[in-house]
Amino acid sequence: MIEVDNIHKSFGEAHVLKGISTTFETGKTNLVIGQSGSGKTVFLKCLLGLFTPEEGSIIYDGKRYSELTDDEKRDLRQEMGMVFQGSALFDSMTVEGNVRFPLEMFTKQPKSEMEDRVNTVLKRVNLIDANNKFPSEISGGMQKRVAIARAIVMNPKYLFCDEPNSGLDPKTAILIDDLIKEITEEYDITTVINTHDMNSVMQIGEKILFLKNGYKEWEGTKNEIFKTDNEAVTNFVYSSDLFKKVRQMYIEERN
Repeated sequence: MIEVDNIHKSFGEAHVLKGISTTFETGKTNLVIGQSGSGKTVFLKCLLGLFTPEEGSIIYDGKRYSELTDDEKRDLRQEMGMVFQGSALFDSMTVEGNVRFPLEMFTKQPKSEMEDRVNTVLKRVNLIDANNKFPSEISGGMQKRVAIARAIVMNPKYLFCDEPNSGLDPKTAILIDDLIKEITEEYDITTVINTHDMNSVMQIGEKILFLKNGYKEWEGTKNEIFKTDNEAVTNFVYSSDLFKKVRQMYIEERN
């Protein structure tokens, strides 16, 4: 579980995060949504420990980050997995090399154990016989799966995903959503996902945090979005004709 208590973050005179408080539960897919400039990326970097809030606290399973020693912070960061927007794979490394990289950086495991672990997570993300391929030789969807495998190779307690469906076709995006949700539940991870994809919200949004201009404007579940009268949320979520029709169907059924 991650508890966020009244965090504020500024850069010079720009007050980006303005007193955000929320809780992200373990074993659930927690989504952060909002327009560009709402503070999502800064918020995620605060959760990762890359930015330090001027006020407020972030607590990871009872451990308050601001009270940890440097060694304890380093240990905590090794419990975090990250899936970047563009996958961020090393072009010069094979699939196997990319996934093995965190193990080589942060552990002293024998090579045989590393290979076993790499093969285990590649199998988990449905990538078999791709070990020796390079990123340029595989599809965008496969690259995302490699990124997920790399993010979970260290058995993280916390998984952070920044726009994991960016650049993917709708069918592949659904497969990636399902994979992240399955891994979250299977490994009992606290997962936080930054996304613009409303299909992701409706499909895997067990907890949704909506940010606007640095404030927490709304939070709830994918089902509660249909019920909210918050105009900022409805304008954002139902900006497409498809979701307008979905909401109208819900309203008609409720009446």
